[in-house]
Amino acid sequence: MQDIAKRIDGKKGFCFVLLRSAAICLTILTLPGCMGAGLHVFGGSGVDRSVSTGTVPVAKTSDGLSDAVAVRNAVTSADISQGGNAIPWANATSGSAGVISSIEEDRASGMRCRRFTTTRHSFEGIAKFDGSTCQLESGEWYLTSFGPRS
Repeated sequence: MQDIAKRIDGKKGFCFVLLRSAAICLTILTLPGCMGAGLHVFGGSGVDRSVSTGTVPVAKTSDGLSDAVAVRNAVTSADISQGGNAIPWANATSGSAGVISSIEEDRASGMRCRRFTTTRHSFEGIAKFDGSTCQLESGEWYLTSFGPRS
């Protein structure tokens, strides 16, 4: 009986060594894929060039002022008789957004013009901008200025 017990204990030790060896081999074969460095055990081709990274381009309109146009549209469509209300704007083309904090309308030049202040939240950061837009006789609005606050 002791011989049988020794053989069973010996098989238990052998099974443990076999399982441990299998676990180590499995780890060695799968870890390189997780770490990005490959052993190319199965004939891997190297670096995957189908994935690329880089900066996000800021989309612009033909005149290069897509954010200015979005702000102009918000300023010219605002009901300024309400007074004092912040007006949010967003530009899906560039991903920028902001809040127009003030709009002042005047007719000093003989035209209907609106001066405004807005924030612009973009991939470049957050900045304050001042601008002005005036209405032509045809009813169309055009920007006379739009730039970072100095």
